Amino acid sequence: MTQPTPGTPSLLRAINDRAALQALLERGPLTRPEIGALTGLSKPTASQLLARLQEAGLVVLNGIREGLPGRTAEVYRLNPAAAHVAALDVTAAHIDVRVADITGAVIGEHRLPTPGRSAGDVVERVRAALEGAGAPADLRRAVIGVQGAIDPGTGRLGYATSKDMPGWHIPDLVPTLSRGLGLQVAVENDVNLVAQAEQAHGVAHGHRDFVLLWADEGLGSALVLGGRLHRGATGGAGEVGYMPAPGAPTAREVGRYANHGYQALTGGPAVLKILRSYGVRGTAPAQAVRNAVQTSQATGKRADDARAGLRDIAARLAIGLAAITSVVDPEIIVLTGGTLLAGGETLRELVEHELHALTIPRPPLLLSTVEGNPVLAGALDLALDATRDEVFSSTVPS
Repeated sequence: MTQPTPGTPSLLRAINDRAALQALLERGPLTRPEIGALTGLSKPTASQLLARLQEAGLVVLNGIREGLPGRTAEVYRLNPAAAHVAALDVTAAHIDVRVADITGAVIGEHRLPTPGRSAGDVVERVRAALEGAGAPADLRRAVIGVQGAIDPGTGRLGYATSKDMPGWHIPDLVPTLSRGLGLQVAVENDVNLVAQAEQAHGVAHGHRDFVLLWADEGLGSALVLGGRLHRGATGGAGEVGYMPAPGAPTAREVGRYANHGYQALTGGPAVLKILRSYGVRGTAPAQAVRNAVQTSQATGKRADDARAGLRDIAARLAIGLAAITSVVDPEIIVLTGGTLLAGGETLRELVEHELHALTIPRPPLLLSTVEGNPVLAGALDLALDATRDEVFSSTVPS
């Protein structure tokens, strides 16, 4: 699309169109006088703008609003059918999908189980997941959250093994998906997408420098610096599970993708083993931590042991966070993932206490407030932002 020349009528129309569409997106259905008042346009200009947006299929009538006796006003709204996007969260066990229209309204969701699939066509798997969610034929863009990250230099998925993401280690992953699905595709690290959701809807809103730590079966983090997500040269910024940690095996000793570093110190299997040594059990890290918190509220030896176990986990988590904090100096640190959310305020306070004993910067630690699947929430935000930017510029003549 040809960009309008600065200072020309087409540029002014583009600016006015975007302002009107943004107002409809943020405020919902509006009358022509309301659009004029919000954009500062005269009645004739507002009328021309609405006619132009209707012709482009971006705005539709939404009924009549009764006013003073004998006076009515047509109400306009953003056309939900102007564009559709999808968000996907891919794990080894399943693919979760959420489809929404340009207003952000969710029109379909689906979970496609993928148990035991060691390879296979990733395009067909993603297509099946989208079809299960009822994705329309005119789907414009999909943002896919994965474990690991795309290396911009090679186009391949890195920082994840074939066990983590079976079938996804192919050359030119993003172009292959885009061509096969017939739409624009972006592949993003899942924890980065959680940070996107936290920045838009959670406790990180309004913060330009923050770290997010995800702790569950695996460990991961995201870095937002100056308001922007920092991915690093190979896409691996935040892959802290591989970070060397005192008392844990190193990559030199056990192999690059073996259990070592921060992951070996305080990943999911380590949490289960640590709490078991204090007499607290669970089938998953989150359940074991939840059991420890509940037991710690009582009195007696079992409660004392549970508290000691939680302090042990907190101290281990703080070791990795201390290294990140010393380098990044964030405003806040957001804690999320099954292990940390199961620990609630009890574990949060313990980790904060241990961290502040290790570092000169003392950022507050905050629990995530994003509900539901934060990977899907962040992916949907990215898909909608990019698509609205394109669609809201589509009235500019080419």
